Amino acid sequence: MDVKTVCLGMLTDGPASGYDLKKEFESSFAHFFAAGYGSIYPALSWLSEHDLVTCEEIPQDGKPDRKVYCITEAGRQFLLKALKNTQPCHKVRSEFLATMCFSHLMDAEDVQAVLDHRLADIHRYQELFRNIEQDYMSEWPEGARFVLGFGKAVAAAMETYINENRHTLAADPAARIAAG
Repeated sequence: MDVKTVCLGMLTDGPASGYDLKKEFESSFAHFFAAGYGSIYPALSWLSEHDLVTCEEIPQDGKPDRKVYCITEAGRQFLLKALKNTQPCHKVRSEFLATMCFSHLMDAEDVQAVLDHRLADIHRYQELFRNIEQDYMSEWPEGARFVLGFGKAVAAAMETYINENRHTLAADPAARIAAG
């Protein structure tokens, strides 16, 4: 699923600006689908050009007009067709894991610092999940609840794995250099 399709899905909850969608990507979608302004605005432009969304420009004092997007019936049909894909890809792109593949070339202190930073990121996600559960989850459909639960389970598993296995990366520096 691409950014265009995810934006359409988000717009089924109601009209939103590019800024609103970015905030949604940073909160509810942060643990599994990253998108920035550089991909959101081109996606909205494409969707608008293909009549899958409408765009209303709302004047603002001293600022550029605010563009608010609404999904069209054609957009809803496009989204429903995309959701018929019963084999969606589950891609993981992790700079953390790529770094760990080459940890034998790193100083032991740097490896441990990377692990500490990853644990801190996991703890931030866990706090985000708790906040979402407290503030929004009662209004969410079951699919969104499933995704939140999946995120919580993955974060917990990552935390456990790192804590239980970080000692394996604390090998003798001489062995690290020999391996390199």
